[in-house]
Amino acid sequence: MKIGIEAQRIFRANKHGMDYVVLQEILQLQQIDRDNEYYVFVSPGPDRCVTSTDRMHVVEVPMPSYPLWEQVALPLAVRRTGVEMLHCTSNTAPLWCHVPLVLTLHDIIFLEPRDKTNRSLYQNLGWLYRRLVVPRILDKCRRIITVSQYEKDNIMRRLGIDEQRMAMIYNGYNDYFRPLSDTAGIYKQYIDRQGYIFFLGNTDPKKNTERTLVAYARYVEQSTVKRPLLMADLDRDYLDDIIARNHIGHIRPLLHLPGYISNSHLPYVYNGAFAFLYTSLRESFGIPLLEAMACGTPVITSDTSSMPEIGGRQAILVDPTSPDAIASMLLRLETDAAFYEEKRKVGLERATHFSWEQTARQLLSLYNEVGC
Repeated sequence: MKIGIEAQRIFRANKHGMDYVVLQEILQLQQIDRDNEYYVFVSPGPDRCVTSTDRMHVVEVPMPSYPLWEQVALPLAVRRTGVEMLHCTSNTAPLWCHVPLVLTLHDIIFLEPRDKTNRSLYQNLGWLYRRLVVPRILDKCRRIITVSQYEKDNIMRRLGIDEQRMAMIYNGYNDYFRPLSDTAGIYKQYIDRQGYIFFLGNTDPKKNTERTLVAYARYVEQSTVKRPLLMADLDRDYLDDIIARNHIGHIRPLLHLPGYISNSHLPYVYNGAFAFLYTSLRESFGIPLLEAMACGTPVITSDTSSMPEIGGRQAILVDPTSPDAIASMLLRLETDAAFYEEKRKVGLERATHFSWEQTARQLLSLYNEVGC
C-alpha cells in the first residue's frame, strides 16, 4: 500500500507539539514497517530531520501559506505520487481529496469559547481556519485518531462521531529523556543555577501563564530558598504586563527568559530543574509532562482534562485556577524530602507506560485495517 503522511511543518527549525508527534511517528515507521511504501509531504525548511529511503519518500511541496498548502498543493501532490491513503496529522485536512483520509484530531479547542484576551494573530487565524475546515472534512475520514481517552470522549460527545470511526493512540516520548548526571554544560546556557523551577508555556490563555506566575510569586514570599523560575518560549514584554497587573514586581530578578529551547537540550534542562510546572487549563495529551517524569523531575500538573489520565493517579495534581494550590505544592516539594522522592519515583515509573514505538505500531495496525 502507498500511504501518504502530511507532515507540513517538520522541517521548520522551531518545532512544537504536533510537529514532534508526526516526526517521531515517521521515524518509528521507517524502522518497523517493511511492507508499505510511504510518501511524507513536507514544506521546505532548514531542519531536514527525515531523509528518504527505499520505502519512505520525502516529498517537498512549496507553497507560501498553510491553507493554500493543505487545500491546493497537498491534494495535487497526493494525485501526482499515486498515494492510496492520506494521513493528515495536524487537526485539518483537504476539503477535496480523491483518496481515503485518516485524520489525527489532537483536540477540538476550536469549538470551545475563545478567550478574548488572546492577542496572537497566528493562534487566532489558526482557530478560525480549524473552525471552518474541520466540520466539513469529518464525514470524509475513514478513521479519526486522537491522543487520549479524555479527548476521544470529548470529540464523540461534541461532534456526534460513532466510536467505530474513532481511534485513541497515546503519544510517546524520546528515550533520550532520562535521568542524566552531567547536565550543567547544557542547562547553564539558559540559567546559571541548578535546582530552578521550570515552566514551558506560551501566550495562549490555556497555558495558564498568569496564574502560574502569581503562584510563583506566592511561593517566593513564603520560601526560604526562593528558587529562580526558568520560563521558555515567553518574552519579557508579555510577562511584564502580567507582573504589573498583579503587582508582583519582586519576582522580576528571579525570572530567566531564554526564549525557545531546542528539543535536544530539554533533557538536560529537565534534569537540572528542581520541579517542572505543567499547570495548563486544558491539554489533549501533554508530552512535556511525560518528558519531565522520564527525567526523574517531579511535575506539578493540573487536575483537568487529560493530565490526570497521562500523569496517573499518583501524580501531583492541583487545581490550575488556584495560585495558592500551586504555590502550596511547590513549598511541600521543597520542605518534605520524602514526598519529593516519592513523586520522583512515581514519575519515572509512569513514563515507562508510553513509547513512540508503541504509538507507531498502533498507527501501523490502523493503516492496515483501513487499507483492507
